[in-house]
Amino acid sequence: MTTSSNLLRMPLPEALQVLQAHSQDSVVISTMGAAREWAKLEPSPLDFVYVPSSMGQAPSLGLGVALAQPDRQVIVCNGDGCMLMNLGSLVTITAASPQNMVLVVMENGVYEVTGGQATVAAASRRQDGKPLQFASMARACGFKSVLEFSSLDDWTAQCAEAIKQPGPVFICLQVEPVMGDVSPRSPGPASERVRRFMEALRG
Repeated sequence: MTTSSNLLRMPLPEALQVLQAHSQDSVVISTMGAAREWAKLEPSPLDFVYVPSSMGQAPSLGLGVALAQPDRQVIVCNGDGCMLMNLGSLVTITAASPQNMVLVVMENGVYEVTGGQATVAAASRRQDGKPLQFASMARACGFKSVLEFSSLDDWTAQCAEAIKQPGPVFICLQVEPVMGDVSPRSPGPASERVRRFMEALRG
């Protein structure tokens, strides 16, 4: 199931609010710009705001949790710049084929956190003037369920169904870059947050 993309982009905070409304019982791992906005929402013990993080590693972390916790849904909120840093994880995820994993890529075409530079996947950086198609890459890597959304209304209407499909699921959201103070802040000492996260997973 794939929705056609267009020039519209949805606001990142609102896109994440929609996702949170349908992921109350899920493990949600967020990084970079998504982590900044997710941390502003109502917290859940199963949230892991991956800050500080190694850019590009959230999908691999999510895969490990999904394999270790097969009875829990695991949702990874990743950026397009982060995805470009670890494209190999797409192949690793589909090789393991976790039925409980959803990878959501927030595509805004820029490295938002590091200064707003255009990514190498953006149309302005491509010789043919066409943006790289993350959904096509995911499909080529073996994801059976691949979806794209650029309209907040469409995402709101279809989010619940989209994330409940058998995984691994790949969802690309076309989102607007956030301007201003965009650096994600750590919500506390990493060691303490990891301990609480592990306790929540055991529960």
